[in-house]
Amino acid sequence: MLIDAHGHYTTVPAALRVFRALQISQMGKPVKKPVAIGDDEIRTSLEKGQLKLMDERGIDVMLFSPMASAMGHHFGSALISRHWTEVNNDLIHRVCTLYPTRFVGVCALPQSPGGSPKECADELERCVTELGFVGCNLNPDPSGGYWTDPPLGDEWWYPLYETLQALDVPAMIHASATCNPAFHTVGSHYLNVDSTAFLQLLDSRVFQDFPRLRVILAHGGGNVPYQAARYRALCLIHNWEPFDEFITRFYWDTTVYTPEAMELLIKVVGVDRIIYGSEMLGGVNATDPSTGRSFDENKRLVDAIPWLTEADRRKIFEENVRKAYPRLGVPAART
Repeated sequence: MLIDAHGHYTTVPAALRVFRALQISQMGKPVKKPVAIGDDEIRTSLEKGQLKLMDERGIDVMLFSPMASAMGHHFGSALISRHWTEVNNDLIHRVCTLYPTRFVGVCALPQSPGGSPKECADELERCVTELGFVGCNLNPDPSGGYWTDPPLGDEWWYPLYETLQALDVPAMIHASATCNPAFHTVGSHYLNVDSTAFLQLLDSRVFQDFPRLRVILAHGGGNVPYQAARYRALCLIHNWEPFDEFITRFYWDTTVYTPEAMELLIKVVGVDRIIYGSEMLGGVNATDPSTGRSFDENKRLVDAIPWLTEADRRKIFEENVRKAYPRLGVPAART
C-alpha cells in the first residue's frame, strides 16, 4: 500500500475562494456564513485533479489538509482566522466522507499572530474526536515571515502540545504564506520554517516534557539533513542532545524531488523515520524538463534507490506513516 502523508486541497471549488474574498472585504464585521458547495462540485474538483493523479501514480490513500499557503494566519483578526479555519476543515471532512477509502483528514489550526496556542486546542479536538481527523498542520510562524511569536521551545506552546499528546495525534510542521517580501512562500519561507522549527525544538526541553509528542518535518526537513555536519557541531558547542539521536524524535517526509536529495535524506535520517509524501498539486506543480515527468511524482525516486530493500520501501510507503499517525484506520496492505 502507498500512503501519501502530505496532500493539500489545492483544487477547491470556486465558492470557497469567493467566501474568502467576501470575508476579506468584510473584515471589520466578521461573520461566519455557510459556503454553498455541492457534492458534485467536490467530486469534480478531485476526480480531475488529485484522484486522477493518485490512480495514475499508485497512491492508495492521501492524508489531506486545507490549502497551506491560503490559510493566511497573518491576515485579519483571530476571529477571521477561526472562521476561515473551521470552513476549510469542514470541507476536508466532506471530502473524506465522499471518499472514505481514499482521503483521511488532517486539520489546519486557527492560528493568529499573538494568539495563544491554547485557543487552537478546541478546534484540534473537534476535528479529531468529531470529524475523525488523524493529525494537524502546525505553523510556527503565524505572522507570515516576521517570527513575532515565541519559539516552539517556549512554554507558551505547551497547552497545544498537551492536547496533541492527549489525543495521540501528530503535528506536521507547515508554514502558511509569507507577507514579508524578503521571502518567497514555497521557495524560501516554507524551507526556512522547517529548519527553524527543528532548531527551536533542538534548543528546548519539549521532548523531555512531552515524551509522546509526535512531530513531522515537511519538505524533507528544510536544510537539516543536508547540513548535518553544521547541526552536529552546534550540538557539541551548545551541549544539546546529539544530532543523530535528536533526528529520531521526528518523522521526515519525502517532499524532495531529485535522486540525490532523496538518497541523502534517507541516509542521514534513517529508513525508520521516513514517511512518503508528495505534496501533490502543491509547490512544485511543474514538469521536470530533464525527465518529462512531474517533479512531485517522486515515488519513482524511492523505487530507484538500489540499496533500499523491499522491507525498507514498505516502511517508507506505509508502515512508518501508521506509526506517525496512530489514529490512521485504513486497512493495511496484504503481503
